[in-house]
Amino acid sequence: MLKLLKNCNVFAPDALGKKDLVIGGEKILAIADHIEPNSAFTSVWDAQGKICTPGLIDQHVHIIGAGGKHGFGSMTPEIMLSEFIACGSTTVVGLLGTDASTRSVKTLYAKTKSLDQEGITAYMFTSYFGIDPITITGGIQDDMIFIDKVIGVKVAISDERSSYPTTLELLRHLRDIHVGGLISGKGGVLHIHLGGLTTKMDILFQLVQEFEFPIKHISPTHVGRSKELFDQAIEFAKIGGMIDITTGASKYTDPWKSVAYAMEQGVSTSQLSFSSDGHAGLAKKGPDGTSILTKAPIFQNLEQVRELIQNKVLGIGEAFSLITANPARNLSLKHKGKIAVGADADFCFFDENINLNDVWARGKLMMENEQVLVKGSFEK
Repeated sequence: MLKLLKNCNVFAPDALGKKDLVIGGEKILAIADHIEPNSAFTSVWDAQGKICTPGLIDQHVHIIGAGGKHGFGSMTPEIMLSEFIACGSTTVVGLLGTDASTRSVKTLYAKTKSLDQEGITAYMFTSYFGIDPITITGGIQDDMIFIDKVIGVKVAISDERSSYPTTLELLRHLRDIHVGGLISGKGGVLHIHLGGLTTKMDILFQLVQEFEFPIKHISPTHVGRSKELFDQAIEFAKIGGMIDITTGASKYTDPWKSVAYAMEQGVSTSQLSFSSDGHAGLAKKGPDGTSILTKAPIFQNLEQVRELIQNKVLGIGEAFSLITANPARNLSLKHKGKIAVGADADFCFFDENINLNDVWARGKLMMENEQVLVKGSFEK
């Protein structure tokens, strides 16, 4: 089944101009200035000159919910397929937070497979905040090798809820990730939650500079939690690290402003990414002093990219690279984050004001004219 997408103003994320795209199954088969419709195509869809980007990637999202630090009633719900489609997220990476007691890594795997079956692409990080790994097979290396959806491992540092891991303990995690990735053909990253303690990222510099561990396997997130932490993250980026700015929570300023500041300090945008921390549990004080519980939104990745464009910090292609090409490279997802022959047929289409109109995931139209067409199995 061949599908033809006409009149796409393509940012791949580099600007390619107006192109026609051919989809076969879940892949992009051809890109050209003009392709004439014919009987070989089962459908022809006209993009009408809309901005076309790769499908968006959210590499840190609590797909089965999170929270719980304010009691059982503060545990957030899982995320439904339509919520991802509505904000253009066609590839997501699920993970656990502090809680591996009421939430299971096996349940996380099941939700990951469910989202895949419903139409988007989902992966996961095994384990959780603690340094003692909680895995599916009984070991990190085996999870990397034998569990198809596991592309890395989660752990926390510089947080009072963490296990205060030592350098040696992190190195052993990294060794298992690296070797497991080599055998399974995955890139493999240690995805590191950064808390607010004064130790910040010190141990990560030690891993790279003293023990010479390849920096590409070290993936810190929540780097915009404080100005002091972000300044250190900038130095990490300058030695080749990818730093991930959270858009839905854990930020000292607007994430797009953090990007602008990093650029002023000489950081290449190729070393920056956004992720949402979607459905992390949040609480704020209400007018009467009581806590109001909410969950971190998943749509802020797109909102912050829009701010970068509208405030003329970055052009369209470079701004979208923070939620397409850059996380794809960080996670070694070779067929994601780009519009190219052989890549997965994931697309987002926007009007001139960067309002999301249409979404394609794995070669299927999921949202058209701002209306979600495909919903999860148990959504109304």
